[in-house]
Amino acid sequence: MNGSNMGGNTVCSDSFPHLPVLYHQVLEALAPVSGGNYLDGTLGAGGHAEGILQISAPLGRLLGLDLDPEALAITRQRLFIYRDRVVLQQASYHLAPQILKSLGWSHLDGILLDLGVSSMQIDQPGRGFSFQKDGPLDMRFDQGEGPTAAELIHSLSQEELARILREYGEERFANRIARAIIKARPIQSTRALAAVIEATVPYYEAGLHPATRTFQALRIATNTELEKLTLALPGLVNILAPGGRIAVISFHSLEDRIVKQFFKTESSDCICPPEQPVCTCDHSASINIITRKPIRPGAQEIMENPRARSARLRVAEKIKKA
Repeated sequence: MNGSNMGGNTVCSDSFPHLPVLYHQVLEALAPVSGGNYLDGTLGAGGHAEGILQISAPLGRLLGLDLDPEALAITRQRLFIYRDRVVLQQASYHLAPQILKSLGWSHLDGILLDLGVSSMQIDQPGRGFSFQKDGPLDMRFDQGEGPTAAELIHSLSQEELARILREYGEERFANRIARAIIKARPIQSTRALAAVIEATVPYYEAGLHPATRTFQALRIATNTELEKLTLALPGLVNILAPGGRIAVISFHSLEDRIVKQFFKTESSDCICPPEQPVCTCDHSASINIITRKPIRPGAQEIMENPRARSARLRVAEKIKKA
């Protein structure tokens, strides 16, 4: 493999002490081996990828994808010592089958998707993901592509905005918040948007900021996250080798519901309506579900990383055909 994909200077992994969410559980689920081909479709800071490469030495290979060029720059440094076994590209994970084909890789033995926004992105005010610090209302994973969250809310009608808040944020005050946002436009910063919501919502559950669900909804809409996940899953399972595993970490019920339903459908030999007496779907199961219930972080991990609290890991294995 051509190490030119990596670039940069060698950086010891000790420079990156923080373990990613459900680190040990992911590695146990994927069980990397030397000679295997692996995909980390959401690299972030590269913690999971580094673990996969360590365990799959000396011959395991990894394709790493991320939409965020800043995350890729950090990961290139972190994984420099593995440069002969790694290809990193700025791309969405739903394009993995095409990228794999261009690389001449015939299959994958393990796939990881760690969905949502990373702590690294949340902590940068200039990215616009958090209402804790003021910054431009951007929210794009790839800041060189597509409209910002500010441009999105300025282009939507009140009805369209309310639908996004309701469907993507599961926001009970969607209509009220949408009306207030439309009235307050133009809104260009995170704190300005949060202030509008704070002044609009009459009450909220303890421990949850009133802007949380709106920010989640706008981020999902800005990056078309659920559409990409729905589109990606069939193609990813298709390129899994028999016995290969796909592991997906989600952070809210919308993502988890999509993964759960996909796993349920693809692990069933029949997907006909239950009231139909005779099967006519001609569907056959392609995966076995490994995690009947999602794996959650333990108390120790949540204490060390409170953002891990809502993480859910689901794992499935490609069926070995007789």
